[in-house]
Amino acid sequence: SVGEEVTDLQPGDHVLPIFTGECGECPHCHSEESNMCELLRINTERGGMILDGESRFSINGKPIHHFLGTSTFSEYTVVHSGQVVKINPKAPLDKVCIVSCGLTTGLGATLNVAKPKKGQSVAVFGLGAVGLGAAEGARIAGASRIIGVDLNSKRFEEAKKFGVTEFVNPKEHNKPVQQVIAEMTNGGVDRSVECTGSV
Repeated sequence: SVGEEVTDLQPGDHVLPIFTGECGECPHCHSEESNMCELLRINTERGGMILDGESRFSINGKPIHHFLGTSTFSEYTVVHSGQVVKINPKAPLDKVCIVSCGLTTGLGATLNVAKPKKGQSVAVFGLGAVGLGAAEGARIAGASRIIGVDLNSKRFEEAKKFGVTEFVNPKEHNKPVQQVIAEMTNGGVDRSVECTGSV
């Protein structure tokens, strides 16, 4: 169902929730590089809905607090219309459910912010869902070398499917990983994308 002021969605639409929503009107939403919407950016201190501050859930009249704006582990949820994106109804929901955060985050970071040019080299640090999306973005952009960096060497085989051409496990070297990559590339890569989430 949709609220009475929602015009871009209809009951029955297939949607994916998105972690960092877009109001579509603020300067960040109109930017080609930023995704930090002024209205819908993640705010871990906000405990309720944006307009009234109330919890979006309740059971037997008692409020239940939501998780980071989307509550995707719930069977049912209530979200701001800017926190969902309409998808093709033919897409299998049990498969595409993983796309709304991890893969699109990495893909968007590579294509919209790093913007590698055709033939350039790219290093992707971390080959989880976000890193695989980043590698796919580098592949789509036409990068000639995509170096995946991860502490788990078992991830390399799967990463090849997303365009990773070479793999570095920092634990297998006795020097800093940036030095390893600089030596592999005669001075360093053209672009790098950090997807480990570890400072």
